[in-house]
Amino acid sequence: MSHAIPNVLSIAGSDSGGGAGIQADLKTFSALGAYGASVVTALTAQNTRGVFAVHAPDAAFVGAQLDAVFSDIRIDAVKIGMLANIDIVRAVAGALRQYRPQFVVLDTVILSSSRHPLLAPDAVAAMRDELVPLASLVTPNLPEAAALLGGPEATDEAAMLDQAQALRALGAQAVLMKGGHLGGAQSPDWLVEATNTRRFGAARLTVPNTHGTGCTLSSAIAALMPRHSDLGDAIAGAKAYLLDAMRESVRLDVGTGTGPLHHFYRWW
Repeated sequence: MSHAIPNVLSIAGSDSGGGAGIQADLKTFSALGAYGASVVTALTAQNTRGVFAVHAPDAAFVGAQLDAVFSDIRIDAVKIGMLANIDIVRAVAGALRQYRPQFVVLDTVILSSSRHPLLAPDAVAAMRDELVPLASLVTPNLPEAAALLGGPEATDEAAMLDQAQALRALGAQAVLMKGGHLGGAQSPDWLVEATNTRRFGAARLTVPNTHGTGCTLSSAIAALMPRHSDLGDAIAGAKAYLLDAMRESVRLDVGTGTGPLHHFYRWW
């Protein structure tokens, strides 16, 4: 990588509570030494207790944001989060086909952690058919993988691997299956690439503040990948950052529900 500071684009929704979405992504990019740009795909009325309303802009305006960024700024990696509806999914897919960024992390945001729908049902199929094949890495949790594949949630690591292979068969270059929903003392993730599989095992953290963990992990991978030749190494670095941000989140006093991570624990 010839550029000292990567430019990373977040294409995602806004979290008015500051813990997830665009806000978490930009904090993560900054904490990991990358310059962050953003394309806002949705506005949410949200806090630590849940999502109360969603407003999606016209897809043409999302497209205008994408054109403005890609036409002027060298983008070294893209992280995609909440896309709200099928028209926005298609606008993002069209921009990726046009501008062909080198590295794309697709965080398949379908439900919030409080189980509020963040993607219209007809858009799930569009995400599977149009965005998954354009992704360098897809990072579903178990409910999201089940929704994309139209089947049951994986209940063990063998089923996680099978579903990761099924998602790769849809066109993704690599899949990181996140096992946080399995339960148990471990929270295993599996990376499945064309010629390699790698297990990331970690003891499950019991902390009260877990809002934005998926956003933070995917954006950390996007921030680190331009400086790594190996995807697994970038994921390992991103997971280490995420775990520290979760541990240090107890220092924050934000809201009365599930609080955010401490993205800037190294400095504050």
